[in-house]
Amino acid sequence: MQEYQYSNNIFYNPIFLATVFSWFFTQFVKTIIIIILQPGQMPIRYYLGILLWKTGGMPSSHSAVATALATSIGFSEGFNSTVFIACSAYGLLVLRDAVGVRRSAGIQARTLNKLGLDLHDKLDIDYKPVKEISGHSVSEVLIGIVLGFFIAVAFSVL
Repeated sequence: MQEYQYSNNIFYNPIFLATVFSWFFTQFVKTIIIIILQPGQMPIRYYLGILLWKTGGMPSSHSAVATALATSIGFSEGFNSTVFIACSAYGLLVLRDAVGVRRSAGIQARTLNKLGLDLHDKLDIDYKPVKEISGHSVSEVLIGIVLGFFIAVAFSVL
C-alpha cells in the first residue's frame, strides 16, 4: 500500500479532491446532457442551477461522491481499515437511497400532483403541488459509481 504525505492544506488532500471533483464533474456532465437533450434558449441562471443544485438525472452525483470518498479512503487508509468500512457502509446507504427511497418519493409526488391537478380541473378544488424529488434509475447510479471510482483512482494513484 502506498503511504501518502498530506499537506496541511486541504486542497492538496487526494480524498478531498476526489470527492469534490467527482461531485463537480458529474454535475457538469449532467448539465451538458440536459443542454444536448433539451435544446433551447434558457437563461444562464437555469444552467447554473443544474450545475450547482439539480438532483436526479444522469449521472448520479450522489453515487459518484459516495464512491469517490470510499475508494480514495481505501487507497489512503487501506481497504481493510475501519474508516474505509464505515465510508463504504455509508456509501451503500446513499446508493440505496438514491435509487430506492428518493425515486419512490418522486414517483409518489408526481402521482399526487397529477391527482391534485385533476381534482382542481374537475371540481375546482384548490391544490398546491408538492415538491417532486428526483431519484435515480439503476443505470444513473451505476454510471455515477463508475465515474466516482475512476476519479478516486486518478486522484489517489496517479
